[in-house]
Amino acid sequence: MRKVLSMLTTLALLAGACQQPSTKTDNTADSTGAGKVAKLSVPVPAFSADSAYAYTAKQVSFGPRIPNTPAQQQCADWMISSLKKWADTVYVQRTTVEGPHKEKLPCINIIASFNPAAKQRVLLLAHWDTRPWADEDAFDKKGKLDGADDGASGVGVLMEAARQFKTQRPEAGVDILLVDVEDYGVKDNENSFCLGTQYWAKNPHVKGYKANYGILLDMVGGRGSQFYMEGSSQQYAYGPMKMFWDVANQLGYSDYFRYEKNGSYITDDHIYVNTMANIPTFDIIAWQATGNFAPHWHTQNDNMSVIDTKTLKAVGQTILQVIYNQPFTY
Repeated sequence: MRKVLSMLTTLALLAGACQQPSTKTDNTADSTGAGKVAKLSVPVPAFSADSAYAYTAKQVSFGPRIPNTPAQQQCADWMISSLKKWADTVYVQRTTVEGPHKEKLPCINIIASFNPAAKQRVLLLAHWDTRPWADEDAFDKKGKLDGADDGASGVGVLMEAARQFKTQRPEAGVDILLVDVEDYGVKDNENSFCLGTQYWAKNPHVKGYKANYGILLDMVGGRGSQFYMEGSSQQYAYGPMKMFWDVANQLGYSDYFRYEKNGSYITDDHIYVNTMANIPTFDIIAWQATGNFAPHWHTQNDNMSVIDTKTLKAVGQTILQVIYNQPFTY
């Protein structure tokens, strides 16, 4: 994920790249603890954190998934092949987007749809590309990074969710969107981030596509991660976000999904889904109580050593609980 934004004064400021969180007064209605969740009735499969970890490691094994590299195509081929085994329909968007220095960047967005006839739908998304340089690294800002947490972890969780959806079909419609060229941007041009999502928002895989809401996963595998209710997510999708946090807390994941407010607004893919595709979407993204990202963010330390199956489990099991039992109870 990218850096962050400082002030949220206009809608234009919202449309930027995932950048380091900034603090401002939060006027959203207070949430002090896990709310009441509708009674559960459908048996929910156990999310395999080991599988999610393996899917994360598989992406890293290709090398940094940077546009215009063999790793980009190799990783895309693997994801497409895997999802075709599980999903009802897989769409692949291959296009070229313009980078911050007018360079042409191949972009591969992958969409896996489950229960496509269902009118009530949930969009699950994550970016799968890797930042081309470790610009937050203390020693080598031009070096490459694995992007194990920032990129691969979100996809790893969604790949395991897709496998479960094949085994036990949910009643709700679900679309998994894996977006490319999210992290190629530069700090002085926020619209240079999230290029794959911007393309998809303008050119959805199905004409007129709509979902009830969306859930973005970004940096969801780090050891000891904590997820706070991000400001823009509360503005656009407070209902489903609050419901998700309540479910996570009811499942015993209160150490991960926090109700404390720190007033942070993060610019990430969800901004474009909210403002361009008009789908209420919230961001599950880890940062520290101080409002900073984890020390490994955009450094060469973002490798498999920071990935923890307990964090993957907390996020993945909550997703399955919501999708199978109460996707629209909010």
